[in-house]
Amino acid sequence: MYFINSFLFCGIVCLIAELILDNTKLTPGHITAIFVCVGSALDAFSIYDFFIAKVGGGALLPITSFGHSLIHGALLAAESHGIIGLLMGVFDLTAAGITAAIIFTFVFTLIFKAKD
Repeated sequence: MYFINSFLFCGIVCLIAELILDNTKLTPGHITAIFVCVGSALDAFSIYDFFIAKVGGGALLPITSFGHSLIHGALLAAESHGIIGLLMGVFDLTAAGITAAIIFTFVFTLIFKAKD
């Protein structure tokens, strides 16, 4: 059942993004930023953890999960380090993904040539 729920969750997130993209003048960058903010807001109210419990790994794949990871790390660090933990904890859970994105981007720019 986790597989079906994961598929449906990711599909619904993609459907919402496509509907926004097709029916508004927003760019994919705007939609990505909106989804990160939505994931952050859902985690701030502990709603995203409910999605992860019910959907499984499918809730950890869309871009909303990046917002969840940012806020989740910040709130965990804030509990142990106080207000300065908010700044320190933002990158605790996302550092590996950000580093991988930078390294892969660098490698692919060396291998491939950009089109005009």
